[in-house]
Amino acid sequence: MIDPRIGKRIKQSRERLGLTQEQFAEKAGFTTNYISTLERGKSFPRCENLIILLNNLEVPADAIFCDVVIYKSQYQENQLSKQLRDLPPEVSERLLELLEIMIQQEKRRLDPLAAAPQ
Repeated sequence: MIDPRIGKRIKQSRERLGLTQEQFAEKAGFTTNYISTLERGKSFPRCENLIILLNNLEVPADAIFCDVVIYKSQYQENQLSKQLRDLPPEVSERLLELLEIMIQQEKRRLDPLAAAPQ
């Protein structure tokens, strides 16, 4: 079975470009039916078609597979970094401070001995 999240990501990437299925199909050289089938998760593209899709969607493979590939943290980190850069500096700093607090809490939870006073 094909993971439906892949089709969802293809659709989101197409919509981000502001293209209809028809427009994207024409741009990429596929049929509208093929794009619809991919987006609904009913089909998965062959390797050469996947490369064409990614190039026409203007996204790296991580953007499509980030929900289904186990080792996705680097992509997520990059996306979050981009989103932080788009925020006003004071908001970005506040969010980074919260993240640092959460990381410290997780470290203490995972290794209580390391967090104990010396």
